[in-house]
Amino acid sequence: MFETIKNAFKVKEVRNKILMTILFVFIYRLGCFIPIPGLDIYGNIDLGDSYNLLSIMNAITGSALAQGTLFAIGIGPYINASIIMQLLTVAIPALERMSKEGEDGKKKIEKITRWVTLVLAIVNAVGILLAFKNQSASILNVNMISAQITLPVWLLFVYATIMLVGGSMICMWIGERITEYGVSNGISMLIFVGILSTAGSSLLNSFKLIGDNGWNPVGWELMGFLIVVVAIFGFITWVDGAERKINVQYAKQIKGNKMYGGQSTYIPVKVNASGVLPLIFAFAIMSFPSMLISTFWSTTDFATWWSKYMTNAGGYWVGTTVYTVLLAVFIFVFSYFYSQIQFNPIEISKNLQQNGGFVPGIRPGRETSEYLARVVSRITLWGAVFLAFIALVPNLIFGLVTTNSQLLNAFSATGMLIIVSVALEFDKSLENQIMMRHYKGFLK
Repeated sequence: MFETIKNAFKVKEVRNKILMTILFVFIYRLGCFIPIPGLDIYGNIDLGDSYNLLSIMNAITGSALAQGTLFAIGIGPYINASIIMQLLTVAIPALERMSKEGEDGKKKIEKITRWVTLVLAIVNAVGILLAFKNQSASILNVNMISAQITLPVWLLFVYATIMLVGGSMICMWIGERITEYGVSNGISMLIFVGILSTAGSSLLNSFKLIGDNGWNPVGWELMGFLIVVVAIFGFITWVDGAERKINVQYAKQIKGNKMYGGQSTYIPVKVNASGVLPLIFAFAIMSFPSMLISTFWSTTDFATWWSKYMTNAGGYWVGTTVYTVLLAVFIFVFSYFYSQIQFNPIEISKNLQQNGGFVPGIRPGRETSEYLARVVSRITLWGAVFLAFIALVPNLIFGLVTTNSQLLNAFSATGMLIIVSVALEFDKSLENQIMMRHYKGFLK
């Protein structure tokens, strides 16, 4: 990767793209430090552990959520809107036809996605403000500007909602500009930067503890934690590159005086083709009821029962076991669901047959589609096992190695998966940009 970056700076066009990416990332990080007047939550909010959806959102935004800044809800609504539109494109025929209309259809879907993002941003902002207010009555500070200028709490609530929604829409704009003028996917890059910022701040605070308390035992604890993190990153990278190659042979065709086809290729099927999405869906499903209960029914007996038996909080063995089993089940369900959306065996089999391609030893048509579906189902099983392992086991190991809650929240399974996938995607994008410029120079 470092060699790729070094070569990229030698090409002027690619270097300009990298500098534009850095500029937009700087603007994004600047917005993560601009506080919203009247939203006073510094040091008052406990977002919970790394399983909590609010903690995941906080890690993605680079701790902007916990600090109540302009980009507190960040790019989250746009990510959710994109996922929803992707699912609806498969489920709704009108959207499916629109997606096949080329560039015009793509622009229409992007416009709808932006409107869905706006709606989700409003819902997120209101929900987060209500959750914060239930935890601390002083969140909405009526002394908004000075002691002489006060506002009603409801008006300040509306103001804070508008600011949070506006910040989220700015994040969406920055992400789209990175995609257009920079390198790699802008939305992924913003998530990547946010997670790295949260992890970096946690590590910096941990190193400060070593300076205050001496090397033992804090230093050895941190060293053991870093060794485990590096090992897990290596394992994630190894699995991310794993794929099953399905051999495809194309029949020879004679057109005029020339012979076409006859070459051999393959269909790559990645072990973890669905990426981090099943984890995000699973955590969201498990955390959403807890968020609703803590927002509207926090003082009821039902809230106590839910916290004891349906979450991993409080150290209850039954609750932790039920939560773990349900989380693993949802990871498997969403892995298979997203696999079915991404890989359509019938359509691929039809395209192969139309172009004279076939899988050696398998008849074209229905048998090929059944074979592809069987292979993908088996690969998806191992991908789901991997995601369930990453979601559950590293947190247990981290808990044995360290008791530092900042580190445990910063290095979540979701965050580590995103860091690896975005870093590899960035490296591939740079290589493609460099290769494209070399081809242009050759043609000139």
